[in-house]
Amino acid sequence: MIVLIPFPGLWFTSVVYSVETIQSWCYQQGTFMSEKTLFQRIADRDIPADILYEDDTCVAFRDIAPKAPVHVLIVPRDPIPSLDHLTEAHEPLVGHLFTVARQVAASEGLIRGYRTVFNCGEEGGQEVPHLHLHLLGGRQMSWPPG
Repeated sequence: MIVLIPFPGLWFTSVVYSVETIQSWCYQQGTFMSEKTLFQRIADRDIPADILYEDDTCVAFRDIAPKAPVHVLIVPRDPIPSLDHLTEAHEPLVGHLFTVARQVAASEGLIRGYRTVFNCGEEGGQEVPHLHLHLLGGRQMSWPPG
């Protein structure tokens, strides 16, 4: 979805910004929009996705811009903006995301190995302000990443 709005702090107000760009900007400023995140809209089936797993806590779907033959995002239904917003109360959730990653890796046949990654913040490569775990596999991973 593309919206055309003047937005304080985004200097080129005649430019068309995506909702995700505006959400990211709000996140960086410490404010949040009431609109659902991209990942909430996918979890709610408002946007189509290749969903591989879902339960009451999270949803796992294929990344639309894969960086490996298998690239799945495991996303909590609760719209936690990033790792920086986790508390001790989220420990069971984070453990569940990794358990789901293991299950999806097995169902995808990643018997030779895989990588899991959380990106946090702009410099960490986080593009959507909604916590998500990347599951990558199906090729040899290099080190260091990025």
